[in-house]
Amino acid sequence: MKLRLVPVLLTSLLTAALLFGGWFLYREFVIQEPLQKIVAGYEGVNRSQITINRDQVTLKLDLKPGTKMRELVQYVSTEGKSAINGRTLKLDVDQHSSEMLDDYWNKAMFSVAEAMESGKYTLIPSTLDGLKESHTEYKGVVATTEIDDSNVYVSLSSGKDSKFIILPRKPAKMGVWNNA
Repeated sequence: MKLRLVPVLLTSLLTAALLFGGWFLYREFVIQEPLQKIVAGYEGVNRSQITINRDQVTLKLDLKPGTKMRELVQYVSTEGKSAINGRTLKLDVDQHSSEMLDDYWNKAMFSVAEAMESGKYTLIPSTLDGLKESHTEYKGVVATTEIDDSNVYVSLSSGKDSKFIILPRKPAKMGVWNNA
């Protein structure tokens, strides 16, 4: 029995196209599109782009000032549970910051880092509000903080400008140094 090369190659190519095409269509229309609708339907989301990998779902978001980050994460995690399916959810938020908001955050960052390191999360809102009271140039800044099991969310806004900061509650631990 002699195998002909052309039919074998065509059959292999057709099988590969069906398998990978089916996998792509499943991923696009059963997983990614419903998750895209969930995220886009949340109030405060201007645009979103979703990337799904084997162990991580990345949401690249463009948010309106004042959007509640914790509520957004909770909403996406519960409504999109079947699409996320045990993967970690990572947020990448586009910043529409101004020089004033960047300066505000830079002045608050040391105190916020100290509160995060010590686990005294209640100091973060008082630090941000205290900065507004001690500097007159920050009177128009609205600072909100939210917390969940894994992150602290800080939102700064002033008019149309906004800055969103996501601080992990469990930071990466440093290992032992070789030259210590």
